[in-house]
Amino acid sequence: METILTNARLVLRDAVIEGTLVHEGGVIRTVEEGRSHLPKAVDCEGAYLAPGLIDLHTDALEGHFVPRPKVIWPDARAAALAHDAQVAASGITTVFDAICAGGFDQSKADRRALYEVMLDAVEQGQPLFRVDHRIHLRCELTDPTLPELVDAAFGRAALGLASLMDHTPGARQWRNVEHLKIYLSGIGKGGADLDREVQDRIDRGRAAVAGNFDRMVGLFSGSGIVLASHDDTTPEHVTEAVTAGCTISEFPTTMEAARAARQAGLATVGGAPNVVRGGSHSGGVSMRELAGEGLLDTLASDYVPASPLQAALALTRDPGLALPAALALVTAHPAALAGLHDRGRLQPGLRADLVRFHDLDGTAVVREVTLNGRRVS
Repeated sequence: METILTNARLVLRDAVIEGTLVHEGGVIRTVEEGRSHLPKAVDCEGAYLAPGLIDLHTDALEGHFVPRPKVIWPDARAAALAHDAQVAASGITTVFDAICAGGFDQSKADRRALYEVMLDAVEQGQPLFRVDHRIHLRCELTDPTLPELVDAAFGRAALGLASLMDHTPGARQWRNVEHLKIYLSGIGKGGADLDREVQDRIDRGRAAVAGNFDRMVGLFSGSGIVLASHDDTTPEHVTEAVTAGCTISEFPTTMEAARAARQAGLATVGGAPNVVRGGSHSGGVSMRELAGEGLLDTLASDYVPASPLQAALALTRDPGLALPAALALVTAHPAALAGLHDRGRLQPGLRADLVRFHDLDGTAVVREVTLNGRRVS
């Protein structure tokens, strides 16, 4: 069925125009200026119409499986569907669900118990989901059992992206161990338990990271799975990422690392919550600063599914990006990084994955989300 969306502010590659978009059979047919006066045309009442958002990294799935510490939701399908509904309502039409292969926090034993359950839920939920779900495998290099965990995920059709993570205290995100201690104290650790936890993490990381790094590089090389480094902090980290075959530097923690990534040809993915909050919760570089320096290529929701659209609007105020450039960080750019060339732009011949929204004094108000031409939220 042909659908005509008119009186919309169409967010194109380099401009916003008042116009009309027509889609049919799940594909965009025309994009043009001006209003349609056909009786069946849908009046968008001046709302923005943009490509559906593409999120390369969200940790939000886990929160529906473990809604409180030590509480595992008994129905995996229901948990995955609740996550799917939240993602759709946020304007995201393609999402890479980040699932932890291994862990640096031994108190989160639930992650190990739920690992394959979550992998299965993403794959088996595909016919029921509102939006397109893919798997982003978070490969925790500090875990000695990482290779066997990755084996359980490797070869799954939904696996499209993997990241190499090292959360050893004193390195990368936790290069300042005091920041880690503040974080741990905020989740109930203190005194001797806190010091013991930090030392245990240091010992595990030193024992496992180097060997796991080499194994993961060998496994993913030539696999067709997009590979990302994580929490790059120094130019040396970026050099390691390039050697490993990474094409993405995910959540760099310093301006120095982001500049090195740009020089090395890696795309930088930043956290949208960092933009919304005005800075990192763990002492890392501000994503607004990276955007202002032209060093930010993509934003991901990280731990707040609603944040990518909010962050894109925030970047139009500080550092003052044009709306098409800001929205490209959550649409066209992540589509290209993931090799999804059939979506991410309002262009004839591409998928009719769309989000209609209003900007209410800086707050993104999502009105309608469409996947393949079908309304899903």
